[in-house]
Amino acid sequence: MPSNSFKLGSALTLEGLASIAVDGRRTVLTGPALRRVAASRRVLESAMAAGGTIYGVNTGFGELASTRISTERLAQVQRNLVLSHACGVGEPLDPLEARSILFLRVNELSRGFSGVRPALVRHLARMLDANIIPLIPSRGSVGASGDLAPQAHMALAVIGEGSVLFRGRVVPAAKALKAAGLKPFVLSAKEGLALLNGTQAMQSVGGLALLAAERVYRAANLACAASLDALTGTPSPYDEAIQALKPHPGQIAAARSLRRLLAGSEIRKSHAVDDPRVQDSYSLRCAPQVHGAVWDRLEGARRVVEVELGSVTDNPLVSGGRVISGGNFHGQALSFAFDSASGALAALANISERRTFQVTTGTAPRLKPFLARDPGVESGHMIAQYAAAALASENKALAHPASADSVPTSANKEDFVSMGMWSALKFKKIVWNAAQVVAIELVCAAQALEFHRPLKSGKGVEAGLAVLRSKVKASKGDEVLSGKLEAARELVLSGAFDE
Repeated sequence: MPSNSFKLGSALTLEGLASIAVDGRRTVLTGPALRRVAASRRVLESAMAAGGTIYGVNTGFGELASTRISTERLAQVQRNLVLSHACGVGEPLDPLEARSILFLRVNELSRGFSGVRPALVRHLARMLDANIIPLIPSRGSVGASGDLAPQAHMALAVIGEGSVLFRGRVVPAAKALKAAGLKPFVLSAKEGLALLNGTQAMQSVGGLALLAAERVYRAANLACAASLDALTGTPSPYDEAIQALKPHPGQIAAARSLRRLLAGSEIRKSHAVDDPRVQDSYSLRCAPQVHGAVWDRLEGARRVVEVELGSVTDNPLVSGGRVISGGNFHGQALSFAFDSASGALAALANISERRTFQVTTGTAPRLKPFLARDPGVESGHMIAQYAAAALASENKALAHPASADSVPTSANKEDFVSMGMWSALKFKKIVWNAAQVVAIELVCAAQALEFHRPLKSGKGVEAGLAVLRSKVKASKGDEVLSGKLEAARELVLSGAFDE
């Protein structure tokens, strides 16, 4: 077994998720995992043989739970469950998100609490290894009982139905399975439900977005430091002594980052003695308090998501020799976490846009209106700030918490749902918007610093600008800026500005 491979059934971090979903790290299904799975299956089969009523095994689903199913029809029920629940609509999830869902499902089943057969876990592991990626519509989950519709589309591929992305092409699932040396899987009792019941779609979409949000945060610190020097502001509010008097962990860390980025600034030295201004605006002066609070929200969301990544979210569950029906599929914790992170990223984009506004007004020493070389004849970066304002405003609508809503389903059996999938989807969009807003600030601040040359900014800022300039050259006059702004956004989302 390769030393860097991931043992299915193990605990997981967000970085671990990305290493498998994005970077293609190999997974292995170990003997201990298969023995755990087999043991849970024996418990389930014993309970079935005893003649007891077990939800989702020998009963219908949701409001139909009181309908008892005869033994000879149990397999048909599981297949019908998958087919009937595949009601997703809208644009498909990103292939990396869909691959994450498949991985997260087999990883959870490998923990041995779901009562499925080892054969199903092997089949899922082989699909993952062959990189068979189900096509999963993005809309249709209410976040309880799990992500039923999205995961039903994943399950379609398992049984050879629906479409998948395979070797760069969209093909029927049955064709991809055959090419990978697999046959459509025939589900047995409980196994269709075990594929559908869980929070893996929320985990995937929101978890990958959360990693991207952390990259946006780090780029925002760089953008703030660059804007401060471009505006000949003062780093005094970032002093360690001030943060010690309000010791939120994020605030302390943000101020430390800003101090490091600005250390050694020649621009600061050029105006430190004779600058008549006493205080900068809040978007500069209060950056540690705002950025730090954002980081604390993101860290809180990470803790929730990583607990969920290591959880068992199926129903019913096999534990302690019993088959127990419960509600671990409910996505409330994730819904709250992504809503909280959404509000934080919206605020980060708001404060970034405010700094872009200041950098482009041309009122600071050495700067010209809208960073134009010949204002009036040229409009410079005027409309870049408009774009940032538009995205920041869009975020304000998207930041409305999905968790504030619940629409009862399944004839009121499922009477309170989390809307966690919508929380994850709109968080993903907010992260993208925030990344673009921060990228616009970076481009504008970098252009503003050109007016201060040959003076240099802080060593950290200059290092970050070198990364930016590898893809986004300084403007020499009016030009189409869209490509530059988008290139900067991709740098932000790739983690190029991580410290």
